[in-house]
Amino acid sequence: MAPLDAAAGPPDNTDTGGERELRIEVQHLDHWFGEGEAAKQVLSDINLTVHAGEIVILTGPSGSGKTTLLTMLGGLRAAQSGSLQVLGEELLHADNSCLTRLRRQAGFIFQAHNLLPYLTALENVRFGLEVTPTWLERGRAAMNDCAATMLGQVGLAERLAYYPEKLSGGQKQRVAIARALAPSPSLLLADEPTAALDKSSGRDVVDLFRQLADRSGAAIVMVTHDNKILDIADRIVDLEGGQLVSHP
Repeated sequence: MAPLDAAAGPPDNTDTGGERELRIEVQHLDHWFGEGEAAKQVLSDINLTVHAGEIVILTGPSGSGKTTLLTMLGGLRAAQSGSLQVLGEELLHADNSCLTRLRRQAGFIFQAHNLLPYLTALENVRFGLEVTPTWLERGRAAMNDCAATMLGQVGLAERLAYYPEKLSGGQKQRVAIARALAPSPSLLLADEPTAALDKSSGRDVVDLFRQLADRSGAAIVMVTHDNKILDIADRIVDLEGGQLVSHP
């Protein structure tokens, strides 16, 4: 399979001490839904670190807080208590400029594909590049080339000009995956990315995740119930009753 970005160069995943850079450090994180007597604690004393080039898979039963934690790591849900440092930014009480910096360096894959219906597959992927300042400097032609290459890598080379309404559920999900991967993000957060894919497509996608981690030094946190892809992880942690339980 072709590399994610042939011009990307070696991964920047070491610090001056020769150890992998710490991309995520969560300490004593708690989170509640609701207020007062109706408040329900969904995350309790979460402690988690993720280094550059590392893939961490979150597993656990539905309702255990996996998606809540994932959205907090991406700055999409406000931290309430504890420390949540992501890509060098403290997200507890973070302002909008801090959250914007984080989101420009992160790729998101949600259970819902969230494609823009009035854009083609190519344009949807290019949209993910247009919010990245370094890609804007390269220009529209370079972004189109990158988007087309990325769609080819997820098996959609013949669907570049298709609008979402003409794509199957699995194809829409692959467009969303291409959109997240195209900018070579420093952090990738994926919520059930293979749920709508067959076995072969799912394996191709997680192989691209592995390439992103190995070549670009991205930190990847993925929520999944797909036992067929657990081998891609460097580490698997379970969320049980709102608490993390590590496994070898």
